[in-house]
Amino acid sequence: MEKKAPGNETEPLTSKKDVSDCNKGEDCKENGVLVRSAQPALRPGQDGSTARASQGHRGEAAPLSNGYSAPCNGVAEGEDAQGTAPAATTTTTTTSTTCGAEGQQQLMELEDRETWSKKIDFLLSVIGYAVDLGNVWRFPYICYQNGGGAFLIPYTIMAIFGGIPLFYMELALGQYHRNGCISIWRKICPIFKGIGFAICVIDLYVASYYNTIMAWAFYYLISSFTAELPWTSCTNPWNTGNCTNYFSRANITWSAHSTSPAEEFYTRQVLQVHRSQGLEDLGGISWQLTLCLLLIFTIVYFSIWKGVKTSGKVVWVTATFPYIILFILLVRGATLPGAWRGVLYYLKPDWQKLLATEVWVDAAAQIFFSLGPGFGVLLAYASYNKFHNNCYQDALVTSTVNCVTSFVSGFVIFTVLGYMAEMRNEDVAEVAKDTGPSLLFITYAEAIANMPASTFFAIIFFLMLLTLGLDSTFAGLEGVITGVLDEFPHVWGKRRELFVLGLIIVCFLGSLATLTFGGAYVVKLFEEYATGPAVLTVVFLEAVAVSWFYGITQFCHDVKEMLGSAPGWYWRVCWVAISPLFLLRILKSITPETATEIPFGDIRLNAV
Repeated sequence: MEKKAPGNETEPLTSKKDVSDCNKGEDCKENGVLVRSAQPALRPGQDGSTARASQGHRGEAAPLSNGYSAPCNGVAEGEDAQGTAPAATTTTTTTSTTCGAEGQQQLMELEDRETWSKKIDFLLSVIGYAVDLGNVWRFPYICYQNGGGAFLIPYTIMAIFGGIPLFYMELALGQYHRNGCISIWRKICPIFKGIGFAICVIDLYVASYYNTIMAWAFYYLISSFTAELPWTSCTNPWNTGNCTNYFSRANITWSAHSTSPAEEFYTRQVLQVHRSQGLEDLGGISWQLTLCLLLIFTIVYFSIWKGVKTSGKVVWVTATFPYIILFILLVRGATLPGAWRGVLYYLKPDWQKLLATEVWVDAAAQIFFSLGPGFGVLLAYASYNKFHNNCYQDALVTSTVNCVTSFVSGFVIFTVLGYMAEMRNEDVAEVAKDTGPSLLFITYAEAIANMPASTFFAIIFFLMLLTLGLDSTFAGLEGVITGVLDEFPHVWGKRRELFVLGLIIVCFLGSLATLTFGGAYVVKLFEEYATGPAVLTVVFLEAVAVSWFYGITQFCHDVKEMLGSAPGWYWRVCWVAISPLFLLRILKSITPETATEIPFGDIRLNAV
């Protein structure tokens, strides 16, 4: 990209110049770093506050060919119709793109911005964020509920035309503008800046209940270090008369009122939900879960307090360990009696289901929540990439890994469900009726307890759940941290450790309601009614702001500047029309209108 000087002299911005050759008011490069020479203070009207003429023009962030955005608000004096400013090549030329001390500070922040130590650190962090607890329990349940193998057709279509384009869009936005979820809107469309604050609020209350599920897993992990797992018998203090241990001896009748030892351990010992009257009376706080959550937040703090340099190393363990465990559990599950029944139930196609609108909506919702755009995480992680990193390739690789992991997790879960059905002498449908956390903490835990070497498999399984959750927590909090630090660098720029500590304390205090005896009700309330509609609304507005206000032409130009080639028509059509439309369709379908109760496994509560 060349810019003409008034004297018909041309010189590319990327050409090498010595600092000594820079004239007053020029921008030069020394050793590849943009250097702004000193120039006099601007008079009123020269501060670059001129509004851009069209959304194709770069207002605040004029693109430079060195891969950074000049932090100047407005159009340079003498700027041509395409938004290119003339280069200052003489001592008499002064441009109006200089922003004074504030602009120089922002420029230094871009130059000094932390980057990932290695490309693999970024990929593992994104994979760890996208692959979470939902991949283990939600996808298998949604799959068999919506036609088994036939469900893979709408799932794949929705991934191609909805989830992956939005995933790619966020990575490209974050990498190009190198800002978090709040300050990035100054460069895209300032009127939508509220999206950034909304993302931070959503991330905060998600952290307040999502980590409680990890506290449950941590409680199970600690309880697993025994010769006999505590949810294998009905002789414990928390058991009731309905407890039926059909694994202990033959000819046990399973009635409608029967409860398994695993279910009573989960509901009466871990959650202690029987000590609560519902949302109107949550009861006291469980000190056991409080200690578990405190330890989890301590691990989180020391993993992210220094930035992506440290968290990028932690994910080498937390992002790879679950795959080792999934492979071990898959092999073990495949060798169990009755495993084939579960696999058949999981994949047996019901082609009639494809005619139901709900199946397509479920597929769209699943792929969206699985990949996870709209939480500010992809923006934050990508902002620490090098400018010319191939984010297009990253989007394809990480989203493919995510979808394959969900599919494989189904085999891990349903081989065990087939084994459970064989042992109970029931249909797989009866065993698989539990959804959400109940599928892991009751059904799967019970199956593990009755395997040979049950203690070993219980330890690695709940350790896997813990690492899956930690990756997502790292990512969600990093979305908030990067957003706030980029928006208020003069306040928190040099105080990251202190800000992260305060954020962790706020999240822990916000989690207290979920640590009560009725905390399971609060978790389900947030999960079903708060997160979904809010995130979908945010990402819909984000897609509209980028494609229709910032301009699809300008956005594609930004991608071309980074990668060397502009996105094709397929990506443009998805960003402008298909993705926003499918988001609207999901929003319309999942927004609760007349719901009166929220299911929580076998527990039900009235919504207030």
